Amino acid sequence: MKTDSISRRRFNRLALSALAAGLLVSAMPQLALAQDALAAAKAAGQLGERPDGMVGVVPGAPASAQALAQQVNAQRLARYQEIAKGNGTALDKVQAVAGQQLIERTPAGQFVMTAAGQWQRK
Repeated sequence: MKTDSISRRRFNRLALSALAAGLLVSAMPQLALAQDALAAAKAAGQLGERPDGMVGVVPGAPASAQALAQQVNAQRLARYQEIAKGNGTALDKVQAVAGQQLIERTPAGQFVMTAAGQWQRK
């Protein structure tokens, strides 16, 4: 009986791992589409990088840009929280480092937000 319950536990763990992997794989196309949409919106001047590591909506952008920014920011915030927790660092410090790196990598001609909160083309 004991070996039977152990094999069941092992089977359950394997099944949960397979399910999690399946969910991750099924989410990958959505993440790729979000990244493609983000790149397009940034190139169109609708979204820009902010110093806090989030994406901001540039004035005059359509409502769809706001929805995309919310989606991307939710993903980014979750990742920043993981990093902060894993390193025992304050969330705002992780966001500041990410924001600086994202702004530095932003191509010329796209919008970035200054520390004063103003949008400018890089």
